[in-house]
Amino acid sequence: MPRIPYQPLDLAEPADIVNAVRQRRGGTLINLDRMLLHSPAFASGWNTFLREVRTGLHLSPRLRELAMCVVAVLNGAEYEFHHHAPEFLAAGGNKQQVQAMRDPVRAATDANLFDATERAALQLTIEMTRNVTVSDETFAAVRAALGSEQDVVELVGVIATYNMVSRFLVALGVEPE
Repeated sequence: MPRIPYQPLDLAEPADIVNAVRQRRGGTLINLDRMLLHSPAFASGWNTFLREVRTGLHLSPRLRELAMCVVAVLNGAEYEFHHHAPEFLAAGGNKQQVQAMRDPVRAATDANLFDATERAALQLTIEMTRNVTVSDETFAAVRAALGSEQDVVELVGVIATYNMVSRFLVALGVEPE
């Protein structure tokens, strides 16, 4: 149950912000948008920022979605997992990996389901989400696996961003559609 009622599905104002959100979502508002739209300024900034995180990065979509799913599991944000597990599959992941992500610590050591880059990303996600600080060993593994400083910065940014998203969702009780 949401802690604050969602804005209506047919919300029309402020038109510029509502229309921008609808355009990013393919014409509809999801529950997250309907919660964010209680603050037009927040909704506008969120829409612009998350559009870039979702579509403007060099980082592999599969690694991006892997990190998003694991953040969701660690923070108890089922809404986030509900929306990003299908995106992980669309980016080349498989159903066994999705199931394995429900136990991120175990997944981070599963060389049968996850390659070295994915395992490094899983460990980074766990450490950033649980501890904030990241061990030198984990950071070195991520850096070696990704190779590009841009990809390292983007992966760290995705994990940080989706920790923000999950905390918003959980605190306000946003439910899957």
